[in-house]
Amino acid sequence: MAKTPQDILDLIRKESIELVDLKFVDLPGMWQHLTVHASQIDEGAFVDGLAFDGSSIRGWKSINESDMAMVPDPDTAWIDPFYRDNTLSLVCSIKEPRSGQPYERCPRSLAQKTASYLRETGIADQAFFGPEPEFFIFDDVRYQSAESGCYYKVDSIEGQWNTGREEEGGNLGYKPRYKEGYFPVPPSDTFQDIRSEMLLTMCRLGLSMEKHHHEVATAGQNEINFKFDELLATADNVMIYKYVIRNVARKYGKTVTFMPKPVFNDNGTGMHVHQSLWKDGAPLFFSEAGYANLSQTARWYIGGILKHAPAFLAFTNPSTNSYKRLVPGFEAPVNLVYSQGNRSAAVRIPLTGPDPKAKRLEFRPGDALANPYLAFSAMVLAGLDGIRNQIDPGEGTEIDLFEASAEELSRIPTVPASLNEALEALENDKDFLKQGDVFTDDFIENWIAYKYEEVQQLRQRPHPYEFTMYYDG
Repeated sequence: MAKTPQDILDLIRKESIELVDLKFVDLPGMWQHLTVHASQIDEGAFVDGLAFDGSSIRGWKSINESDMAMVPDPDTAWIDPFYRDNTLSLVCSIKEPRSGQPYERCPRSLAQKTASYLRETGIADQAFFGPEPEFFIFDDVRYQSAESGCYYKVDSIEGQWNTGREEEGGNLGYKPRYKEGYFPVPPSDTFQDIRSEMLLTMCRLGLSMEKHHHEVATAGQNEINFKFDELLATADNVMIYKYVIRNVARKYGKTVTFMPKPVFNDNGTGMHVHQSLWKDGAPLFFSEAGYANLSQTARWYIGGILKHAPAFLAFTNPSTNSYKRLVPGFEAPVNLVYSQGNRSAAVRIPLTGPDPKAKRLEFRPGDALANPYLAFSAMVLAGLDGIRNQIDPGEGTEIDLFEASAEELSRIPTVPASLNEALEALENDKDFLKQGDVFTDDFIENWIAYKYEEVQQLRQRPHPYEFTMYYDG
């Protein structure tokens, strides 16, 4: 049941809360926060918001138009488990204090517009998302980039590269081999208790949790799953997920990264996203007679996803590092086809049995550096465009894509090979995002400019491996 502002005020009194932490998401997808005394929160704060200076937030306002307001959402209330003092957390959307309108560069406000537009189309009234973010836990990370040199170094007690290292108390082995980290029991899996604490902490914050396990790569690759929900709630839950995982890891003296490819020559980390549309409480993606029990609506949705994926990968795979994961050979979902079996297909149809409510598709290329509000919104808009224009995705692909011949693979389109290519695709294919004025020209142009700067920063720096290849040339 939705909470009201009065419910939050009652909670503050009941729990003797003195501090309220207001969290909001910036353009790239990181939480920022401001803590106020509980006396500053009244019913009006949930309508008018609380003023702050937005000029220093990445990708937002210039200093001459920096006054903004954060509007708390009462449905997002939980007591923060990582603060010493009893502190209530509230997630906020941002609005313009002068006009009272949602700030068009606020990712959460954009996701709210997406949900409203979905209802306006009459096609569906709910979009459900079930992401599966993966992550690495390291014991140590060091990096530096300067004019005279650059390097990075990550380390983990589980790293296969440490089998010959002298360790305090003796090196006990039990280090997962490359590509053999999936599901080993302790002592090879050293993160059981940490993952359990992460999962149980999220339970206490209101997330419906499902399971946790070690992932394929050596050196602490992990995954924790939570239950699907509607678009906005799921995006909020992704932010809670990342916040809890980082802070629990820090409690154990560990560090977490959601970088897709922090370890060379082993599996990277993605964020597979399950999704479906519903209307009037009924699922729209099931048909007993369809391929993999997909309805025609689901096939058109997939058609939109496959057509527009090169463009929206600029949101689902928003870093230069993202494309170091999207290479063949590491279960990478690089092929823009759909299938009920191939895990290297961009869209997989999970086996869900005869239950229409479970029928969904899984978009596999994305990663957890994505801003979830933008990524989920972009995928919904691509799918809706497919339904509106009845885009045919073709037949499902059942050949073994890992064993396919060069000739067979040449006929299959693939995802962009770099962030630069994805940004170019977005520049050339953005009208589907502008349906319902969800993404504006200003938002898209600002995003492209922000991300092109990241591309440019990497372009102008020598890479350490270039010295291996070229120094004595």
